[in-house]
Amino acid sequence: MIDVIFLLLVFFIYAMVMMVRVDLVPMELRTFETGQPAEPAPAATISIDLTGAVFIDREPVTLADLAKTIQARLSADPTTVVYLAVAEGDSEVDRAPVLQDVWDRLRPTGVTINLVGRPADQASTTTGTPGS
Repeated sequence: MIDVIFLLLVFFIYAMVMMVRVDLVPMELRTFETGQPAEPAPAATISIDLTGAVFIDREPVTLADLAKTIQARLSADPTTVVYLAVAEGDSEVDRAPVLQDVWDRLRPTGVTINLVGRPADQASTTTGTPGS
């Protein structure tokens, strides 16, 4: 019986020690002579809204000028990351042809396109049906 009591005592002491938040410990951060501040990579976001309009960084652009604008950004800074986002929601406009047109216009340029979206719900990934 005493062994069980000591086991419980050790368990609760260990649990209390683990409850201490480590991020509250004060810490002095030193600056280094050779250190450089981190800069995020430049990005260009292509977005398609609910009406099917195309934007680059919230500026409207025509589909004919899309590839030229993106190539101009990449020639100015080759490290630019290109994101493609489609507005979420119900719309009377079918945006699938617009998305396909955007994709087809950017494919010959060799631009790597990163799609932006929300992670799928756990239930939809287990059933295999997208968007449920």
